[in-house]
Amino acid sequence: PKPPQPIERSNAAPGLLAYIATAKFCDALPLYRQSTIFERFGVKIPRATLANWMIRSSERLQPLLNLIQEQLHSYDILQMDETKIQVLKEPGKAAQTDSYMWVQQGGPPGKSAVLYHYAPSRGSTVPAALLKGYRGYLQTDGYAGYSPVLDDKEKNIVGLGCWAHARRKFIDAQKATGKGKRSRADTAIHLIGKLYKLEKQIRHLPAEEKTRIRQERAKPQLEKIKSWLDETLPKVVPKSTLGKALHYLAGQWKRLTIYIEDGRLEIDNNGIERSIRPFAVGRKNWLFANSQAGAKASATLYSLIETAKLHGHEPYRYLRQVFTELPKAQSVEEIERLLPWNLACISDE
Repeated sequence: PKPPQPIERSNAAPGLLAYIATAKFCDALPLYRQSTIFERFGVKIPRATLANWMIRSSERLQPLLNLIQEQLHSYDILQMDETKIQVLKEPGKAAQTDSYMWVQQGGPPGKSAVLYHYAPSRGSTVPAALLKGYRGYLQTDGYAGYSPVLDDKEKNIVGLGCWAHARRKFIDAQKATGKGKRSRADTAIHLIGKLYKLEKQIRHLPAEEKTRIRQERAKPQLEKIKSWLDETLPKVVPKSTLGKALHYLAGQWKRLTIYIEDGRLEIDNNGIERSIRPFAVGRKNWLFANSQAGAKASATLYSLIETAKLHGHEPYRYLRQVFTELPKAQSVEEIERLLPWNLACISDE
C-alpha cells in the first residue's frame, strides 16, 4: 500500500513540499517566483496550487506545534515580540490594514523553541490569550499592550525590560543633537555600554556565577545610571528626543533592573529579534499574505523552521523528514520523536 502522505490525493511528495516551504520561509522566495522557476523546467504548478499545498501541509504540522508550545510554557523564562503582516482578504478589514505576527521564544535548556502566532490585531487581548497558564519571567520591549498581563499579580508573570531598546532611544537622541556635538545622550550610551561590556565578559559562565558577578559589578553601575537619570530628567524638555528617551528609561526602570537577580536572564530581548528577522526579510519579498489561512500557514512553517535552526538542523532536510514521518505517526511518542531536539535519535537509527 502507498504510505500515508502529507497531503492525500496530491502529487506533492514530502521532498517537494519541503523544498517549497524552505524556499519561501527560509530563503524568502515568493511562491509566484517559484511557480515561474518550475515552469522554466517544464513543470507547470500555478501559484494558487503552491499556496494551497503550504496551507494543507501546515495543518498536518499542528500536533508538533502543540508539543512545542507545551515545552515553551513549561519553562519560566520567555521572550515575546510582535511585527506587522498585511493580509489582503481579512474579514471586516481593508487590504491595507496591518495585522500582526506575535512571536515567543524560550523553553528549557536543550529544548529552546520559537513560536509564531498570527492575529488580526495588536491589542492586549492577544498576549493575554497566548500566555494563558504561563508562569515566570516575560521579557518584552516597552509596548503598552503587554502591561495588562504584566500588571496582573494573579498571573504571576514578572516583566523584564530590554536595555537594547532603551539604548536605541538614546542613540536617536544622539543623532538629533548633530554630528560632532556631545550631549547628555552620549553619557547615557557610555553608562549603558558598561553594562554590556560586563555581559560580554561573563556570557559563557554558569548562571550562578553570572548572578554573583552581576550583583557585585552590574548593580553598582545600575545605581550610577539611576542617579544620573534622577538628576537629568527634570532638566530636559519631555517632548524632545532626549526627553522621550529619559522618560522611557524611567518608566521601564524596575523591569530593566530585574535581570541581575538571575543569571539565566538576558540583558535584552535581542534573541527574539534575531528570530523575527527572517520573517522581516521575507516580508520585503512576498509583501503580504493573501488570506488568514495563508498567514496561519506562514506562522506554522516559520515556527518549525526557526526552531529547527536553533537546534542546528538544515531546514530542508528537517522538513522533508517531518513530512515523510509525521503522516505515519500513530501515537504522541512517535510525534515527539520528530521535535527538533529529538530528531537526532531518528538519524542514528
